[in-house]
Amino acid sequence: MTQNIDFFLNISKFHAILSKNLDAKLGGIGFNDFIVLYHLSNAPEKKLKRIELAEKVGLTASWVTRLLLPMEKIGLISKESNPNDARISYVLLAPGWANKLSEAIDRIELYSDDIFSKENEENIKLVSNFIAEIWGKMMWK
Repeated sequence: MTQNIDFFLNISKFHAILSKNLDAKLGGIGFNDFIVLYHLSNAPEKKLKRIELAEKVGLTASWVTRLLLPMEKIGLISKESNPNDARISYVLLAPGWANKLSEAIDRIELYSDDIFSKENEENIKLVSNFIAEIWGKMMWK
């Protein structure tokens, strides 16, 4: 049982260190901002419903709303109403931020090249799949 607790503690510590390091390396946007922008950039029409975005980042819709407020203030994202349903709004990648996101992706790739070696590619895939499996189980509990 201790190894399970250690796993959770290590994941938590890893996330904290990763977030701190990426916040410093992303060229003016934070890691949480990057995650949101990345998902929006890969969405159809570069927009998602708030609840869809929450599912993609693993947060509640209310937490995503708090995350989006400062992003909207500085123009990273914008909001769009749904003409068919006033209760639904979309979050959009704001024009002009595609270049900033592209730069951030390049910086993450350089950072990951410094950390991971080519020999670790299979391990990275295994760990990523394992974490996704755990995350999937946690989402439905």
